[in-house]
Amino acid sequence: MAIKAVVFDVGECLVDETREYGTWADWLNVPRHTFAAMFGAVIAQGRDYRETFQVFRPGFDLEEEREKRAAAGQPEHFGEQDLYADVRPALAQLRADGLWLGIAGNQTVRAGGILRELFAGDVDLIGTSDDWGASKPDPAFFVRVAAAVPFDPRETLYVGDRLDNDIRPAVAAGMKAALIRRGPWGTIQQHDPEVSHITAMHIDTLMEIPEKVAKFNAAER
Repeated sequence: MAIKAVVFDVGECLVDETREYGTWADWLNVPRHTFAAMFGAVIAQGRDYRETFQVFRPGFDLEEEREKRAAAGQPEHFGEQDLYADVRPALAQLRADGLWLGIAGNQTVRAGGILRELFAGDVDLIGTSDDWGASKPDPAFFVRVAAAVPFDPRETLYVGDRLDNDIRPAVAAGMKAALIRRGPWGTIQQHDPEVSHITAMHIDTLMEIPEKVAKFNAAER
């Protein structure tokens, strides 16, 4: 079936999280290079990225620390300067091509508000795990995505940087999936043989999507 909707993950798909994780290293009073190295090692071992914090501060509670940062006037934040350079032109081209567009990822209520400010009028859906009470890779998250998109799941392309959190569960929900090869997960997991078997496309930049979707849809006619 032709692709009629494209839904994007947030972190490392739309938003470059380098600065954000750097602020966590600062909060922990750990050199940024050291934090980044441990972060990559944890991911490469297939462990939950949150274990990185435990290495430096055993018993670290991410939700509690988010509240402490906010109270200290240092809340997590991202803005226009953190968007990858290909985001705006890719969204504009997909919109011009008549695609229905959405953003859906594991994000806090605060992050959801930021996303709505950044992309007001640019997309048809912005949904977060906090909004829906379900986090990727929980199938319930993709049930919510499917319910929000006004097309058959088989007509939806979900774009993300993680095989475990994005690609597998999107495909299991009946959607097509695209892996973007950037950020720590996308860089490490791109070599997994499963990626080639289950993804509809692999991309290095979001600007590849319009042409790939057009070619895919032409072949479906």
